[in-house]
Amino acid sequence: MAEETWHQARLIPTSGINGADEQERRATSALLAVMTSVREFGRVLTQPLGAPAGALETYIEVPFELGDRRLYPDGLIRARRGQKEWTALVEVKTGVNNLECEQLEAYLDIARERDFDAVITISNEIPAIAGMHPTKVDKKKLKRVALHHWSWSMVLAEAVLQKEHRGVADPDQAWILGELIRYLEHPRSGALQFDDMGGSWVTTREAVAAGTLRPGDKCAPEVAARFDALLRYVSLQLGRRLGDDVTPALSRKEIAEPALRSQALVQSMCTTGTMQGAISIPNAVGPLVVTADLRAGQAICHVDIAAPKEGKPTTRVNWLVRQLRHAPETARLEAFTLHSRGPGTADLLKNVREQPVRLIEDPRKELRSFRVALTLPLGSKRGRGRGAFIDSVESAINTFYGDVLQDLRAWTAAPPRLRETPEQPEERPSLTSTALSSQDGQEQEASRPDDSDQTVAPPDDSAEQVEPMGPVEAAEAPEGGVTSPISVPDPDEGMLVDRVS
Repeated sequence: MAEETWHQARLIPTSGINGADEQERRATSALLAVMTSVREFGRVLTQPLGAPAGALETYIEVPFELGDRRLYPDGLIRARRGQKEWTALVEVKTGVNNLECEQLEAYLDIARERDFDAVITISNEIPAIAGMHPTKVDKKKLKRVALHHWSWSMVLAEAVLQKEHRGVADPDQAWILGELIRYLEHPRSGALQFDDMGGSWVTTREAVAAGTLRPGDKCAPEVAARFDALLRYVSLQLGRRLGDDVTPALSRKEIAEPALRSQALVQSMCTTGTMQGAISIPNAVGPLVVTADLRAGQAICHVDIAAPKEGKPTTRVNWLVRQLRHAPETARLEAFTLHSRGPGTADLLKNVREQPVRLIEDPRKELRSFRVALTLPLGSKRGRGRGAFIDSVESAINTFYGDVLQDLRAWTAAPPRLRETPEQPEERPSLTSTALSSQDGQEQEASRPDDSDQTVAPPDDSAEQVEPMGPVEAAEAPEGGVTSPISVPDPDEGMLVDRVS
């Protein structure tokens, strides 16, 4: 048998997985063991939940008594540091299995009776909003125990970020974390990708196309929630490639009240047939906004960027065009002026490159901002594969970021330059008593008399006018010599007077 067909031994093998129970048990044990072994990875998962920065202890299938029942949570995590102790129960689901409300409420009761801090659930379910749990439970049971959720996509993304970008100090621990990544990426591990828009997708899509969808239809909220879950999944996948935290962009009001976000999406589908969301990417010029137009079958990605505050309108347009060197010619550019409402001017990038004035409606109006948009085909299928809605949205976001957004930089004003100081002359006139000043060059022109306003008396050539200087004793200068005034004491006046020598 050729060596190419041999299977390399792995720390966490995928062979021998029979059924969902074995899949969940192996995934739970592998994850908790690596969290204990790789300190950085365990810390990045538990720190947001309030766990102290101490060593982790992990267990699987710990038995507990609840009334007359004996229950076995899939796992338990404990962190200790000094006198502080933090403990959480873990419930895991793999594949298409969803979390059960009754089971979670029982684990919350166990945690409350034993003064545990939290219950953590792990499954392929992706909540529409970060921090929101995909399963609804009795809120009274959450008064003393917190309920947290990790999707397998989030766990895998954090593992890749830690190993490839943030780093692991110990090489052996880095290899262990790499084995977990390899295991979770295998199809048999049960850590699936986002691959379904839900059972209400087809009904909702057809109702949107026909214009018969109404806000009260029960199918619409499910599709809205799946769309937000898709954006969160794409953010995690993009973050893995960029090595940074990419998250859906939501307002504070939408985070505080998730129902408002769902209602806005349903209303948008009913009126315009579109669903819109945004992704926040670190250090990007703005959020990446994606619009899924179900009626037109188009995925539209755009970003808004502020225009420069200096230069002519054409100069500002050229500043933007120069940055779009990798953008396709079919990209659409829009320009908005200051103190104006409604849509601005718009044209394709290929036309603006040749004639920047196409984006300038009135040269007297100052350009306020630009919008760069790219339209791509939108799939309609419910699952994955060619012509699928999920793949087309993910591809549109990745294409727009790679071809457009990552090349854009915000405009910054040039810093002021130092004014050149006039050089100090080597010899200055004896009557000049002031040092160089920053105002020398500026006041020179202002202090010069204006010849047009001054009346100058013509010189009298007939006689030389000599102004008396007081009691002076005149002395003739030697022939061909030079006279110069000197000061000598006057015995009568007791003061210095000028003499001529």
